[in-house]
Amino acid sequence: MRDLVIKCTAGADEAERANQAFTVAASAVAAGANVSLWLTGEAAWFGVPGRAEDFTLDLATPLAELRDLVLSGGTLTVCSQCAQRRGLVEGDLVPGAHIAGAAVFAELVLGDGVQALVY
Repeated sequence: MRDLVIKCTAGADEAERANQAFTVAASAVAAGANVSLWLTGEAAWFGVPGRAEDFTLDLATPLAELRDLVLSGGTLTVCSQCAQRRGLVEGDLVPGAHIAGAAVFAELVLGDGVQALVY
């Protein structure tokens, strides 16, 4: 099974797209894939406690449950520039989430057999 790197650029203002990124990431973790979910732009807020819990979308699995599933078997990363623009530091994030920059993202997606998706 290939590694999967997902970049979520959509925040609460684009609920369906944001939820899709988390749903695909969580489903891939459940299937046994090595998953790295990156939160950029307004999606960076979903790395902060309470933000995913406050997100709602009819007929969708709660975002906090999807996030926690990703954290249980994959990685959750907030873009470093996006975090800085929002005044976030690693201590502001949910346990298990971290901050990293474009060089780390590029290294991941350029790996052999990696599938990258952007939402």
